Amino acid sequence: MSRYQLSYDRPAENWTEGLPIGNGRLGAVVCSGIGHETWHLSEVTFWSGQAETIQGPANERADLERLRKLFFAGDYRGGEQTARRILQPAKRNYGTNLPLCRLNLRFGMQGARFRRKLDLELALAAVSFESDGAVHEREMFASHADGVIASRIRSGNRRAVTFRIDLEGDTDGFRTAAGADGVLRFAAQALETMHSDGACGVRAVGIVRVVANGGTVSAESGGLVVRDADEAVVYVAVSTDYPARNADLARECERRLERAAAKGYERLKADHIRDYRELFGRVRLELEDGGGRSDLPTDERIRRLKDGADDPSLFALFYEYGRYLMIAGARRDSPLPLHLQGIWNDGRACRMEWTCDYHLDINTQMNYDPAGTGNLSECRYPLLRFIEKLAESGRKAADHFYDCEGWVAHVFTNAWGFTSPGWDISWGLHVTGGLWLAAYLREHYEFTLDDEFLSGIAYPVLKEAALFFLDYMTAHPKYGWLVTGPSNSPENSFYPDERKERLYHLSMGPTIDRTLVRELFAFCLEASERLGTDPELRPKFRRALAQLPPLRIGRGGRLQEWLEDYEEAEPGHRHLSHLYGLFPGREISPDTTPELAEAAKRTLESRKKGGALKGVEFTAAWFSACYARLRDGDAALAHLANLIGGLCFDNLLTYSEPGIAGAESRIFVIDGNFGGAAAIAEMLLQSHIGEMFLLPALPDRWRRGSVSGLRARGNAEVDIVWENGELVEANIRAFSACRTVVRCGAHAVPLEMEPGREYRFDRHLRLMDE
Repeated sequence: MSRYQLSYDRPAENWTEGLPIGNGRLGAVVCSGIGHETWHLSEVTFWSGQAETIQGPANERADLERLRKLFFAGDYRGGEQTARRILQPAKRNYGTNLPLCRLNLRFGMQGARFRRKLDLELALAAVSFESDGAVHEREMFASHADGVIASRIRSGNRRAVTFRIDLEGDTDGFRTAAGADGVLRFAAQALETMHSDGACGVRAVGIVRVVANGGTVSAESGGLVVRDADEAVVYVAVSTDYPARNADLARECERRLERAAAKGYERLKADHIRDYRELFGRVRLELEDGGGRSDLPTDERIRRLKDGADDPSLFALFYEYGRYLMIAGARRDSPLPLHLQGIWNDGRACRMEWTCDYHLDINTQMNYDPAGTGNLSECRYPLLRFIEKLAESGRKAADHFYDCEGWVAHVFTNAWGFTSPGWDISWGLHVTGGLWLAAYLREHYEFTLDDEFLSGIAYPVLKEAALFFLDYMTAHPKYGWLVTGPSNSPENSFYPDERKERLYHLSMGPTIDRTLVRELFAFCLEASERLGTDPELRPKFRRALAQLPPLRIGRGGRLQEWLEDYEEAEPGHRHLSHLYGLFPGREISPDTTPELAEAAKRTLESRKKGGALKGVEFTAAWFSACYARLRDGDAALAHLANLIGGLCFDNLLTYSEPGIAGAESRIFVIDGNFGGAAAIAEMLLQSHIGEMFLLPALPDRWRRGSVSGLRARGNAEVDIVWENGELVEANIRAFSACRTVVRCGAHAVPLEMEPGREYRFDRHLRLMDE
């Protein structure tokens, strides 16, 4: 059995046990049993709501200046009251991503020796069992190459394939119609009343087509019935009117299904695998099996890990699962990026106040953290295009709320380009949320060194963000530093004095803001020089960089979250925004800033004592990545074990515990899958601050292993082999000219990379014969 598969010996009774498949737009969580199977279908553009103009009167610069004076004077209560009045917009048709429908198959069978699996190397979900002396099999996949979901159902007995297909929807006006031609059609609109008025949303059309070999296919009672077939193939296609309102949706579906059926299942499957493996096959992580545990059912392995079992290969599986989910959820031509639940939807987050949308204070960003090192830069393209559009709508927000040029977005956004502050200042004034997301333009460039992308997209968008902050920031009357504000440190609060009479959320110049702005100005300065453009802006960037506040160490030797050394109202808060400079940034390092690295470590320890890790998937992943940057592999592994063993459903999807930000039950949130995968990569390879660090945070328990195809900043691929916790050899394939330092343990060597060359190193980082 392949190590790279999720496998189970019992049926999936609910969504949290089902197996996810996807083609970058259309997804399904497949809950399989012997006598039944349900596909929970979702589609990334199936959003309620609509694009709307910003509500309320626009502010002038004087309004912002009066507001800031209150905070500078220490009048936090008056400042927050004023901020509520001028910076808290009304909520109208914001919307949310909704589940599409459920496709139910009923077989009316019983059997034994049941098995189901998800093969990550082929992106195939499969079921097998024995009944009436024969083996029965079902197999399915979501094809990006052909834009459909396909499933083949067959039996070892002739004329033994009999089942019924029905569709169920949760939205008002969901309609189905079954035809005698073996086709089941449905139409739906994304309507709900919690995040919109219930009257606006994306329309969808879907077609289910059954092709049977032998037997009959008939329409009965609104569904399709297959009787006495040798084999049957089910095809599903879905189209929506996002963003084109006048498209012929039914015809689009029909074309895709006609092409798929004309190919036939085997060729469709072969094209799917070829298309998928071009991405998935780039990286392979091998860790010790741990006594044959890879042969155990995945849910049992999760439980054993929680109980303290040593299972290195489960971490490798979790890593490759993260890469699988990214490929299944985000392809180069996907119309929208991965949201809070990727492209899947359990119907819970969208019915809560925090919605199934794009959170910009860690969640959406963490979704894309593993794309660079995981050699999946193509999967970032939906995000990169989305950032461009967000910048367009963000110009209106910058002008309306702050009377500033450039663009800004705040704590979250939607399919319609929402950029206003959130509708509560306690969390909604994260003024660098859009900038944090836009940092992935820089990230993409650093991994690819694509100068065309730099000049055409990354620099223009980030330059406009820089123009906003040059215009928006103000000099602190006490320190003279340039500061943002009023702004949140997501989503935390503080006491401004020792009396602790009242907690507050807004301040001037929180740490996350100045870290992101410093990174922004430095990048724009360097890009301007590289591209030979905008020389008049360079002195402005240099002056602004010199005026930004430094990172500060406060009480208990911890990194300050705010400009002043406020006391945290919630010492165990789930967000670690002020540690951005440690991860995913690079301002804090044990090598270049040891005092700040120690302060970051003390911050993590303090948050742990305060309960920060209780039930929060993204916090566990973030802790692990931070410890990897601090070169503490054992601590990083401990937090990964907590994430996988304590915050994963049986299907290895991560969740948030009840009570977290209003969650009423365990809610699937995919950022833990991606954040955990990114942390694993950071333990094996770090490529920033001008070096490639091999095995920087290798845990003691990962004594033997190998990884191939990891991507490094500087446009290179890296292979690493280790034994007994020590490097055996490494190979670097360069695709661009780049100067770096290769480092492992106490060894470090400079390397001038030339495109098209490979560099092989031994355990002492000596270059081996080519």
